[in-house]
Parts: sequence; C-alpha cells; structure tokens
Amino acid sequence: MSEMPASVSPGRETSGASRPVPDWLDPLLDRLGTARTEDFTQLRTPDRGGRESAVLVLLGEDATTGPDVLVLQRAATLRNHAGQPAFPGGAADPEDADAAATALREANEEVGLDPSSVTVLAQLPRLWIPVSDFVVTPVLAWWHAPHPVDSREPAEVAHVARLPIAELVDPDNRVRVRHSSGWVGPAFSVRGMLVWGFTAGVLAALLDMGGWTRPWPRSRVIDLPPVGASPAPSAGTDEVDESALR
Repeated sequence: MSEMPASVSPGRETSGASRPVPDWLDPLLDRLGTARTEDFTQLRTPDRGGRESAVLVLLGEDATTGPDVLVLQRAATLRNHAGQPAFPGGAADPEDADAAATALREANEEVGLDPSSVTVLAQLPRLWIPVSDFVVTPVLAWWHAPHPVDSREPAEVAHVARLPIAELVDPDNRVRVRHSSGWVGPAFSVRGMLVWGFTAGVLAALLDMGGWTRPWPRSRVIDLPPVGASPAPSAGTDEVDESALR
C-alpha cells in the first residue's frame, strides 16, 4: 500500500489533542467530515429508542506490518455472536460522558487498553442494529502509544489481534459471505479470522473512504460457517447484499 508509509510521519493535530496523527490518515479524516449514516447502512437510525452503545475502531501502526486495526474475537460459548470478530465495545453506562467514553471503557474492560494511549479522532454516524435494537456509535481513534493487550475475560473474549490494513485490502483476503437466511454481506479472511457482519461493514466503508480499497472480485461468495453465526439482521441491515453496509 504505497499510500501508507511503513512508519509514522508527522501529521495533523487533532482538535483537543497534543499528539499529531500520521499523514496516511488524512484522506480518511477529510472524508469523514462529510460522512452520513447512508455511507454505512441503508437503514434509518430511529430518532428515539434503541439501546445506546459504542465500539472503538482503533487504528495503530506496527514497524513491520504497517497500519492496522484492533479486533477481538468473541468466545465460542457466548449466547450471542459466538466466535464472531468485533471491535471492542458495548452498551453505554449512565456515567459515560459520551460514546468515546463508552468505547474506551469497554476496550479497557475487554482487552486492557490504556485509554491514555489513545487519541480519539471522530465519532461516526450512529448505526442501528434492528435484531438487538442497539444504536451503535463507532468511535475512530489513533493508537499513539501501542502496548500489549489481551483478553481480560476469557469467557467473553477468546482472542485479540491487530489486523494489518494491507492484509484487509488484499484482494485475496476479501470475500462476501452468505448466511443461511439468505443475507449476503462483505467479509475479510485475515490471519485465521473471518471478519463479517457489522464489523466488516464498517471496515469496508472506512477503507473506501480512506481510498485504500483495492479492486477485488465481488462474485466471490462463501457460505458463512454455522458455528458462531448469528441471524442476518445482526449485521446491521435487512438487505441482501453488501451495499446495505456501504
């Protein structure tokens, strides 16, 4: 990915932040200035109702593999979303000041992320997940001081990984998955993880907005493995193709 240097270079200062972000993030941040809910989903987020929640879309950079995103894999024994990769996050608590506070608190509880190591960049449009009636705010952040993270609750989080952006946009790693219900959506097969549903939809949209997406065969469709699969609407859409999350 020639657009993304192998090392962090000085970049823009974020509002209220003393640390600059790398230049490779500039195209994404510029595009997010005009982002709408419709850029992520065709579902209209209700004006009222829905349980408020947030997820942390944490972008970092490794000296060897370059820019990456932090993803965790839910434990296979969970009642909902068993075995499914996801961003750290969860439901808002009354004491949370905003969506960023929710996302950072949840990331700390799930994988031991130090909130002081993170620079929050933007809160993305609120997205509705009908099957659970959650209204999710993805919080984009820059990991300016990466440190080791791991599952703090093995019964809930089985695995934590930093997935390189270069591998996510590799055409060989991009597929669409078909749920047994007929739902079809975007997915990434990276480092032994099949990232699909809500998480894959948000990632796909952000990769497009950053100008990092590479052409890949949209005709490549695989059946979603039944283990850990959840009902199609939990992906954040009731559509039958990947455009519903794009």
